[in-house]
Amino acid sequence: MTATADTLIVTDLAADRGGRRVFGRVGFTVDPGGAVQVEGANGAGKSTLLRVLAGLLPAAEGRINNPFVTALAGHDTALKPGPTLASELTHWARLDGTDGSAVAAAAAAFALTPLLELPAGFLSSGQRRRAALARVAASGAVLWLLDEPDAGLDTASKALLATAIAAHRGGGGIVVAVTHGDIGIADPQRVQL
Repeated sequence: MTATADTLIVTDLAADRGGRRVFGRVGFTVDPGGAVQVEGANGAGKSTLLRVLAGLLPAAEGRINNPFVTALAGHDTALKPGPTLASELTHWARLDGTDGSAVAAAAAAFALTPLLELPAGFLSSGQRRRAALARVAASGAVLWLLDEPDAGLDTASKALLATAIAAHRGGGGIVVAVTHGDIGIADPQRVQL
């Protein structure tokens, strides 16, 4: 793989939390269309790695070259319970700098269209997880950082996730996903923490 200006490059990355080294010397290079699957035991620093890549936590050492607009789907779905799902997805899309025009397609990709007029607080945990993934899809971001994106998803929803990831990569997007096993990402680079 030849690194270009449009490449995600992580070099000798390390992170500390609570005064201790969580992980060190992590490195990978991903071109558009690529994917990285990060695996490891609980507490190994997988979520911390995503937060460092998103710029939410500082790196203790190393370097990140990330020329891409980035969206993170963490464990918190970040949906207010009162507004409708449609208004919440549109709100987030606008915060991400888009006009919200991708919300309908993102909702459809995660089988949420029939739920768009429901208050977000009425959604089940699996529906909230799909909504968080739709929020990332509607963001317009090239780099998707997904923290255990299949958590709480049923078999049909896991298939929707795999399809959305494949479509994103097919359009030149990049995915870095924290997982505890296969989630249907074709030929990912694997990083073990």
